[in-house]
Amino acid sequence: MKIVIIGSGKVGSKISQQLALEGHDVVVIDNDAAKINELSNNQDVMCIEGNAVSYDVQQQAGVGESDLVIACTDSDEINMISCLLAKKHGAQRTIARVRNPEYYDQLPFIKDEMGLSMAINPEMMAADMISRVLLFPAANSVESFAGGNVELMEFVIAQGNPLVGMSLMDINNTFRVKVLIVAIQRGDAVIIPTGHDVLQADDHIYVASSHAQIQTLVKDIDLFRSKIRSVIIVGGSRITYYLAKRLVSNGMTVKIIENNRDKCITLAQALPQAMVVHADGSDENVLIEEGIGNTDAFVAMTGLDEVNIILSIYAKKREVPKVITKVTQLTFYRTLENLGLDTIVSPKTITADQILRYVRAMNESPDSDKVESLLRFVDERLEAAEFIINNSAKYVEIPLKDLKIKKGFLVASIVRGKRTIIPGGNDVLKLGDTVVIVTDQHPLLDLAGIFE
Repeated sequence: MKIVIIGSGKVGSKISQQLALEGHDVVVIDNDAAKINELSNNQDVMCIEGNAVSYDVQQQAGVGESDLVIACTDSDEINMISCLLAKKHGAQRTIARVRNPEYYDQLPFIKDEMGLSMAINPEMMAADMISRVLLFPAANSVESFAGGNVELMEFVIAQGNPLVGMSLMDINNTFRVKVLIVAIQRGDAVIIPTGHDVLQADDHIYVASSHAQIQTLVKDIDLFRSKIRSVIIVGGSRITYYLAKRLVSNGMTVKIIENNRDKCITLAQALPQAMVVHADGSDENVLIEEGIGNTDAFVAMTGLDEVNIILSIYAKKREVPKVITKVTQLTFYRTLENLGLDTIVSPKTITADQILRYVRAMNESPDSDKVESLLRFVDERLEAAEFIINNSAKYVEIPLKDLKIKKGFLVASIVRGKRTIIPGGNDVLKLGDTVVIVTDQHPLLDLAGIFE
């Protein structure tokens, strides 16, 4: 497909890199000459310097012949106007990044009136992810599939945990639960396990099942943590607004520390149920005074990765039960994990995953089982993809044990109606099922691709 990306910032460059690797014809427009030159030197994409709302620039980029235009500059207005102009040129589909909370309630109207195929709010998606973790504090990360019927949670297995030394095939029988460990991160190694793999201390495990089944396992293996009632957030970003709004609606006490007075006033007016403190959240004395030693959770949400990392390390030293760190650059992801940080959130990665899911679904024929949802995890080395079986393919109604599934692919779960199935060899795929696949062989474009 021909795809035009407007904006070569962190999100734009990440999307362009991945789409080019997946074989798409990618054109990037940006009015920043330095960014365009850097992108041209590092990626196999066509780069055009210029204003994306210019008719001539869009014509030069071939917007009228494009299958998709993705506008992800720092300006919501430029994104929306450039998409509107792209539709006038003849672009088949358009996606705009819209971040301003003032537009939040208007997104459906904006999407319809401007003919957008998708409107993405990275900050809102990041806030959703963080709130899920705070509602299930035993997990380092929580992702949902199949309308919430399947959850994928990350846990760390500490020394002395009952799972240490246990093979995966024994877990369900021992604890009387139906869960599947779909991946293990052990140091730098990433394993898509079989039933014979044995868990070790310090393993990061990724567990798939229904929320209730995972919750039962967590209680049985002594990973359960008390419910979070109080949260301190440092930094008054857009994510902070969306996150605080969700947390107070769930009955949590939220305190926001922000050193910009104008932001404090705006947040205090928008979030009357939260406490907003005008102070420097990177000052140790301020954190002590505001009760970091007594809070259940700490979220580092400033605009600087370095500050967020240092604050999170400090919160861990103060024995805050749950610590969440927002980072923009994930270059040192494994190093951050080695520092003992609980949960690392990258809004640009969440946004890129959402757009890639959409592109992969576009790329398939109407009869194929398309990617409905996509998650990349373990430093983007693994993918979890959700499919809905909408055709009577050769793999339907055949026991999984009789199907030849390629190495590196794992059927993590099947959802049939409201029932979540952790598949065994005798289970079959049926028309209408939702299936979650975990793989290290990406990109996975359709469900048929997992079978030999």
